[in-house]
Amino acid sequence: MTPKTPKIVVMGVSGCGKSLTGARLAQEIGVPFFDADDYHSRANVEKMAAGIPLTDEDRLGWLDDLAKLIRREEGGLVLACSALKRVYRKRLQGGSPETRFVYLKGDFETIWARHSSRTDHYFNGHAMLESQFHLLEEPGPGENAVAVDVSGTPEQVIRHCLVGLGYDRPL
Repeated sequence: MTPKTPKIVVMGVSGCGKSLTGARLAQEIGVPFFDADDYHSRANVEKMAAGIPLTDEDRLGWLDDLAKLIRREEGGLVLACSALKRVYRKRLQGGSPETRFVYLKGDFETIWARHSSRTDHYFNGHAMLESQFHLLEEPGPGENAVAVDVSGTPEQVIRHCLVGLGYDRPL
């Protein structure tokens, strides 16, 4: 059975493919796509561009804005957002407990190889990616999440996301 109004957060460390996967997933299930990076404050973007990891305090207003977005989109959405910690995911779910998480899982070497080939992105450096892996709390039981390995092709990753979310038949 597939959800009528899916609210899905595609999560993981920078460079795991959240934006690409999220956009394609949204297209497949017919809901709008949003990228959490577009909602960062100027101060947060400048901090990350300087290679300085964000603190929990830096993220609070951003997470609250994203939780409002999730609640507002009554017809469903896909949101690409790092959501590295359980407390962040709880804050994102806010008043929308039906929100599902797709955790794009990969090892450091795979993600760094993808990351280092990116251009025109404010996320800066090996140390920042290491800090994200250090902060990452993988979703556990009771978090309404599905884990998807990112080592396959984008098409394989999307198919695994769809199956994990209950879209097991052709759309």
